[in-house]
Amino acid sequence: MAKTAAMTVKMLSTADTGFFYVKKRNPRKQPEKMEMKKYDPVVRKHVLFKETKIK
Repeated sequence: MAKTAAMTVKMLSTADTGFFYVKKRNPRKQPEKMEMKKYDPVVRKHVLFKETKIK
């Protein structure tokens, strides 16, 4: 069986709260970095989350 190409990335809030989501993405299909609007419970708003590396 083939191994998946998906990698795990950390989606960090741009509101500087330190809140993050963990998502999977396939770098072959999406070569650019992910950005998405999601809910940040610390500020209780929908804000932009940007992809960062998991340390």
